[in-house]
Amino acid sequence: MPFADYALDLASMLGPDSAPEELYQAGLVYSTGLNVEVDMIAAHKWFNLAALRGMEDAKTQRAELADMMSSDEVKQALQSAREWLKLMN
Repeated sequence: MPFADYALDLASMLGPDSAPEELYQAGLVYSTGLNVEVDMIAAHKWFNLAALRGMEDAKTQRAELADMMSSDEVKQALQSAREWLKLMN
């Protein structure tokens, strides 16, 4: 069976030692719906976390997503990123 047929739980695969590129890739997965439902809140969260670790492309993607999201959605994404950071520390 092809790999694409398996559902992935990205959050369980990413941790405090994840590289910015891995966090960025998670943002791409959620923003494009690659083997998951498109989730702009999750995508913003992962782009935000990658941006916090210095990835410039993530900053651009995060800003583009924020322009398409409501202020409540952006707040949810930021809260989710803060919660993830707390869990990882």
